[in-house]
Amino acid sequence: MRLTEFAELISSEFGATTADSLLVDHVLTDLGGRTAAQALESGVDPRDVWVALCRDFDVPRSRW
Repeated sequence: MRLTEFAELISSEFGATTADSLLVDHVLTDLGGRTAAQALESGVDPRDVWVALCRDFDVPRSRW
């Protein structure tokens, strides 16, 4: 997944303001206790970050 697709998905699912906050405030235990922004910066595939967010926030699998 490209970063642009990730950005579109997170904004459409959570809204732009909440998405911005989730990126830097929500800690993803599935990704070693890092925020989404930290995980992306360290090279984690955006798809893996998206799936971790979806799991944490009970996003229906059809939208993963």
